[in-house]
Amino acid sequence: MAIIEWKKDGTVAVMTMNNGENRHNPDFNRAILNAFDEIEKDETVSSVVITSSDQKNWSQGIDVEWIMGAMNNKETAAIKDFMYGLNRTFTRILNFPMPVIASINGHVFGDGTIMACACDFRFMKADKGYFCFPEVDINIPFLPGMLAVIKKAIPYYKLEELVYSGKRAGAKELEASHVIVKASENEEELLEDAMAFARTFTKNRPVFEQLKKRLHKHIVEIMEKEDPEFIEPLNIMA
Repeated sequence: MAIIEWKKDGTVAVMTMNNGENRHNPDFNRAILNAFDEIEKDETVSSVVITSSDQKNWSQGIDVEWIMGAMNNKETAAIKDFMYGLNRTFTRILNFPMPVIASINGHVFGDGTIMACACDFRFMKADKGYFCFPEVDINIPFLPGMLAVIKKAIPYYKLEELVYSGKRAGAKELEASHVIVKASENEEELLEDAMAFARTFTKNRPVFEQLKKRLHKHIVEIMEKEDPEFIEPLNIMA
C-alpha cells in the first residue's frame, strides 16, 4: 500500500495517509508532495480532504526513529533536507490553489498537528483522539515557521495554553475555541461532515491561489528567512 493515496469523489480529492502513525520522514514528504501535484493536475477537483486509514492516528509527527538514526550516522545533509522538506510540505498546503481540509480521525501530535494547522479547515471526531503539542515535554522548541503556521489556526490565548502546557485537547474543547470547524460524533460522521463541507467550495482556483498566497505570505517568508538560522547548524535549541 502506498504511503499516500488519493481518489476523487465528485469535485473533492480525498487524500489518505496509509502509514500507520503517519510519521513524517523523507519518504512521507515526497509522497504527499507528489499527491498534491497529481491532484492539482486534475482540473475538475476543487477541494481536498486529508484523512488517515489508521483509525487510531491521523499523524504522530516526525519519525523519531528515522531522525535519531540519521543523527547517529551523522547524516547532516539528509536531516537538513528533511527539515526543508517539511517546510515545502507546509508551504504546499498553505498555498495550494483550493481549500485543504483536515479530517482528523485519530491522534494528531507534534509535527502532525502543525500540518493540520497548515490546512485551511479542520474537522475532528469527538469520541476518540487528541490534538497535542508535546514539544515542551521533550525539550524541543518550535522553529519560527512552525509557530507562524500554528498562529494562523489557533486563537492566541489557546495557542499559549496548548504550546506551554503540552496538554492533550479533545475535539469538543477545540471546537469551542474555533480551532476546528466541528467535533463530529464518530468516524463515519467525521468524513461525512468534512466531505459535505468540502463540496461547498466550487469557486475557480485562481481566486483561492491568490487569496491563500497573500494571506500566508508572511508565514512563508518566516520559513525562508528565519528557519535556516536554526536548520543550517542543526541547533534548534539556540
